[in-house]
Amino acid sequence: MTVKPTISDQVETVLRELVQAGRILAGQIIVIGTSTSEVIGQRIGTAGAQHVAEQIYDGIERVRQEVDFYAAYQCCEHLNRALVVDRRVLSQYSLIEVAAIPAPKAGGSMASHAYRALQQPCLVETIQAHAGIDIGDTLIGMHLRQVAVPVRPSIRRIEEANVNMAYTRPKYIGGARAIYQLEAVSTPDGLSTCD
Repeated sequence: MTVKPTISDQVETVLRELVQAGRILAGQIIVIGTSTSEVIGQRIGTAGAQHVAEQIYDGIERVRQEVDFYAAYQCCEHLNRALVVDRRVLSQYSLIEVAAIPAPKAGGSMASHAYRALQQPCLVETIQAHAGIDIGDTLIGMHLRQVAVPVRPSIRRIEEANVNMAYTRPKYIGGARAIYQLEAVSTPDGLSTCD
């Protein structure tokens, strides 16, 4: 008899896939959008579930402690999709703190739980994350850097919630003559062809 993976295990699995696909490094930011209502099969924003938030947080923490990225937990629309982050992120990324404390009915169960679980939590209004995971169609795109690259997780649903992920990459600029890999920089005679 096969044992169904827990919510924590499923979150850990898909987050590890995102970290690997996006080559996420220590100190980079991953935005986490979660509808605990969707996870339990209810419409987004209607039935927040603290026990689900705890399990999702645990799965994220397993990976975060190994990789040492920053997790940014997106609040719901009642707090304008602000983000719960560790205070260390403020100075490192020149972010501006905003004044609110997420609660299950104003911020969402996930953000509320993260705020209480982090040692030095604070809220920021906007962020430009290196990658993101969206559990329950919460729409995290506004908090991702340009250009987002979708990642197809091996687990497409956590319980009843859709899972979408993306990492970001720098924009390609320069057109047809641009070079994107260092080994292709020189011409055969070693001279530049650009005046």
